[in-house]
Amino acid sequence: MAEKDIDYVKKLTYKPQQRMSILRSMTIPERSATFQQLSPYVQQSILKQLKIHEIVDMLDHLDMQQAQHILARISDHKKREKIVKRLQGEVKEKMEFFLRFHPKATMSLTNFNYLFLSGDLTIKEAAEIIGEHYDETARYPEVLVHDKGQLIGEIQLSSVVKERNNTQLKKHIIPVQTITYQSEVNDIINTLITTNSKKVVVLDHDTSVLGIIYADAVRLLFGHLPAESLYDFAGVDDSEKPLDSVAKKVRSRYKWLILNLATCFLAGSVVLSFQSTLDALTILSVYMPIIAGMGGNAATQTFAIMVRGITLGTVSIQNAAPAIWKELIAGILNGIIIGGIVALVSALWNGEPVLGLVVAAALVGAHIIAAIAGATIPLIMKHLGKDPAATSTIFISTATDVGGLFLLLGLATIILL
Repeated sequence: MAEKDIDYVKKLTYKPQQRMSILRSMTIPERSATFQQLSPYVQQSILKQLKIHEIVDMLDHLDMQQAQHILARISDHKKREKIVKRLQGEVKEKMEFFLRFHPKATMSLTNFNYLFLSGDLTIKEAAEIIGEHYDETARYPEVLVHDKGQLIGEIQLSSVVKERNNTQLKKHIIPVQTITYQSEVNDIINTLITTNSKKVVVLDHDTSVLGIIYADAVRLLFGHLPAESLYDFAGVDDSEKPLDSVAKKVRSRYKWLILNLATCFLAGSVVLSFQSTLDALTILSVYMPIIAGMGGNAATQTFAIMVRGITLGTVSIQNAAPAIWKELIAGILNGIIIGGIVALVSALWNGEPVLGLVVAAALVGAHIIAAIAGATIPLIMKHLGKDPAATSTIFISTATDVGGLFLLLGLATIILL
């Protein structure tokens, strides 16, 4: 056991007043690895103080047998049930997202018969745990090995049989193929089909193990299809693909284009409502394309980042608040930078500092609208079951055009007239 691990165990055991602050200062993999080394009494004391989501995060790094033993120490039956449902639900949701590589891929393809053991354990200790697992399940498990909660490889059962009992597992590990569940579909297919390994370990974004996929089962699922046809399965969500027929492309787009036409009239109506302002301040017509263009470009940047996050599974409508907030702050700062440049140009070019400030304020507002629309609309469309890449841009461009022009013309009417 590493010296740092021993220190953590001692501190958590002999400093009960500081126990929770020490535990929460550790990374989740360290927390999970250290928790297993504590006495049952200390474990039970910690479990009473941890919140449900903290217990779920910790159990997520353990194999099912370890998690089951820890859950048994939670005396509150309702709390235990909530944890089990949360844990099972999260694993199922993530594995189902991973299984999007083939329309017929199901959870049955995933194997959860594994142990996640510390590399500091001896062969003898590992053999006892494997034996206990066999007694409970009548199946020998795959044995994955970790160092402080981080997967470092696997150990074959033959090594457990033939190696000396007092040697540590980490001295006998062999590499294991891994892939994260949020990987692009093409990367998943390449890994599963072309790998020479017999199995692939599917990891969560925090490196915990979600399950094992056997390569032979995947090859059987795909059959003997030519390599290029395998990628057709990336379109299981009915999104339009580059090589779709012209007829399908037209059918999937024309309704949205008609909707876009209607939104263009909406933007035009904003300009029409400020016709008297434009008659008095014709110079504003120079800045209208700048407002619309910069707002659209800023929204496109945010939109691209959010769609990438949605595709990889790292962002959803449930956990998007921090991402939206960061995009909003970035939008404000970018708006200030671009607005400052335009204000300076306007003051030097037109000799109208106040006009420059109006345009600058409109640009800051347009960037704020762009950040909010670019971040939230793809999430809403995904939540509604629509393809965010194909349907979001119409609503985003409408929001930036209408909002940006309204700010420019409205502020000009109030300040300059």
